[in-house]
Parts: sequence; structure tokens; C-alpha cells
Amino acid sequence: MSTVAVVGGHGQVARLLHPLLRDAGHVPVALVRSDTHRAVLESAGAEVRLLDIEAADEGDVAAALDGCDAVVFAAGGGPDGNIERKRTVDLEGSLKSVAGARAAGITRFVQISAIGVDDPPADDASPVWRAYVEAKRDADAALRESGLDWTILRPGRLTDDPGTGRVALGPDVARAEIPRADVAAAVAAVLDDPTSAGHQWDLVTGDVPVVLAVRQAAGTA
Repeated sequence: MSTVAVVGGHGQVARLLHPLLRDAGHVPVALVRSDTHRAVLESAGAEVRLLDIEAADEGDVAAALDGCDAVVFAAGGGPDGNIERKRTVDLEGSLKSVAGARAAGITRFVQISAIGVDDPPADDASPVWRAYVEAKRDADAALRESGLDWTILRPGRLTDDPGTGRVALGPDVARAEIPRADVAAAVAAVLDDPTSAGHQWDLVTGDVPVVLAVRQAAGTA
């Protein structure tokens, strides 16, 4: 059993992740900025701790991670068109979480990113989309250089369809959709497989059961 901190613990993927972690015998800790989410998150099996990742510094993050064994960065600035929050949440929130994990003595770190963010945005991309892609790209690059036992998952376009339990996962997967439920399942699977550390994988709907897909991508199946 491990205690897993989820930064952005009220996000759509995070809310699907908490019960999966609980059912696997872990203790999910939802880090959220508002206590108004407590009842919903506790009903999903998560412990709730307050952390405003935009206002926090490294010490605040480390304190919020006290007693945790792993971190999942699932936060995002949201689809509100706010360019500034792409920097303060998607990039700086990740950087603070990495620094806080190191300060707390935590080495395992899983980050939910987005497929294709290493590719330059199209010339006609909106400023908001460009800011989002660049924030995710830079956050991933910093995590790869962090010295932590990291795994980066880069899902395709997210949907609210029921999960299929089957995915395509690897370093270079064609763009496609994936239900948020299957992203949550993939996060839970990589947390339970230490051989996934040091890997960055694209993630879309496919034909391979999630746990087997992780093992195959890590070269252990």
C-alpha cells in the first residue's frame, strides 16, 4: 500500500482515479484549492488536503505532500481561455510539484500531459492553444530532467465515454481519442508498475488491456 498525492485532485481524470487507487489498496490524497470539494472527494475514497498550487511555494507543496509516497500531477488551467493560467497551472504548477516532491523526499512522479506537445503548434493556432502546448511541453521537459522516477502519459483528445479498458500506449502513437476513465486506469497501472519509470508514452484508445499495454511498452511482457 502507498499514499498517492494527486495534484489537481478535483479534476475530471483525478475523480476517476481516486476510487481506482483505493480499490488497489492505496490511499489517494486529493490536493485541491477549495474545501467545497471535500464531500465529493471523500465519497470517492480520497483524503483531502488544501493546496492552491498557483499561490503555493515549494515549501507549501512539500508540506502538503507530507507522508506521501508518490505524486500524480493531474492539474490543468482548464478550458476557460485564460492564457495566464496555462503558465501558472500547467507549467509552474508542475514545476512546483516536482520541487515539492524532492523537498519531501518523494521520488515517484506521474504526470498527465497531452499528445503531440513536442510538435510546434500550427501557424494559425489560437494563442490559448499555443500557450497550452508550450506549457505542457516545457513541464514535461523539466520533469524528464528532474532526477525523479517519472512517468509521463500523453493522452489524445479526452472524452467522457465509458472506459473500454483497452488502449494503445507507446512512445509514438497516432493521435486519437481516449475516455478519461481509461486515462485514469493507465495512471493507476503505471503507479503499480515500477518498470514504467523513465518512460514517456502517448495514450489513446486501442486493443490491448491497460495493464498489459504498460508491461509491453516497458518491455517486461
